[in-house]
Amino acid sequence: MKTRILIVDDEIDALDLMEELFQKNGYETFTARNGLEALSHIRQHEPDIMISDLVMPEMDGMALLDVVSKKYPDVAVIMITAHGTIETAVEAMKKGAKDYILKPLRLDEILAKVETISQLKSLIRENQYLREKLAQKYNFDSIIGKNKKMLELFELIKDVAKTSSTVLIRGESGTGKELIAHAIHFNSDRVKKPFVKVNCAVLAENLLESELFGHVKGAFTGAIKDKMGRFELAHGGTIFLDEIGDISPNMQLKLLRVLQEGEFERVGGTETIKVDVRIIAATNRNLEEAMAKGEFRQDLYYRLNVIPIEVPPLRERRDDIPLLVTHFLDKFNRAFNKSI
Repeated sequence: MKTRILIVDDEIDALDLMEELFQKNGYETFTARNGLEALSHIRQHEPDIMISDLVMPEMDGMALLDVVSKKYPDVAVIMITAHGTIETAVEAMKKGAKDYILKPLRLDEILAKVETISQLKSLIRENQYLREKLAQKYNFDSIIGKNKKMLELFELIKDVAKTSSTVLIRGESGTGKELIAHAIHFNSDRVKKPFVKVNCAVLAENLLESELFGHVKGAFTGAIKDKMGRFELAHGGTIFLDEIGDISPNMQLKLLRVLQEGEFERVGGTETIKVDVRIIAATNRNLEEAMAKGEFRQDLYYRLNVIPIEVPPLRERRDDIPLLVTHFLDKFNRAFNKSI
């Protein structure tokens, strides 16, 4: 689908110049002579980008920006301004404009700014599409089971998804702990934010620390630039810490701080970074036994175990086996265009 651009300017020459430029480069264009005409086009055509002059009759660019920012926030606005009114352009950016262009107009600059915004909006649309597909994939129907224990588990998961509390999922390997973590996230208020998974068992302690918290340039051999950790990447969303029972005492202490304070420093860094992240942890270990042996911190256990979820093994829900067989056969048939 072509990116739609609305050009708003009371100067005919400027309108014609930009309209020709964008049409030559594959964009769909609409033009308006003032703010009132522009609003009519927005209602009718729903443009992706609006390029507007500041000084116009009837309704100027700043008044138009106010309306568009509030009523049509999906429209990316670029303001055109003269060299002497750069302060006004800065004010426009504060009010929601994505960028500004200085007069006299340079076609290469205009095109570059529009292409940047167009690419960004395409990425946002693609990201939203993928999130919707993931939400469909990880809805509650994706968890197979009619057994009484599983039905009770479904109800618990639905209630848990409505909260932002820390969750500890326990169960044997292969019982679907990660699927449950996905279902909680994609049915929560954090669905539009990232879901980030870390398998704590596969990384050595020093690598796990860098993976979770990031590092600064020069923190260790091979750290050639700053790197964000998984907690930063998950900001606003959910981090799934699989095999949490396998982390070292030192990492347990660092994780405890994040749970208590919501903050940490990158490896080798001094800047304190604050994050808003929901933590879902999973383990197949008996953490009570690990605590008794001094292998797992008691304070961390209670911070993680705010909402415990126990996933029953398949041997305790044998009546679900036919459902699972049917599910995986259907999945195989769709993937390989077979009929078994």
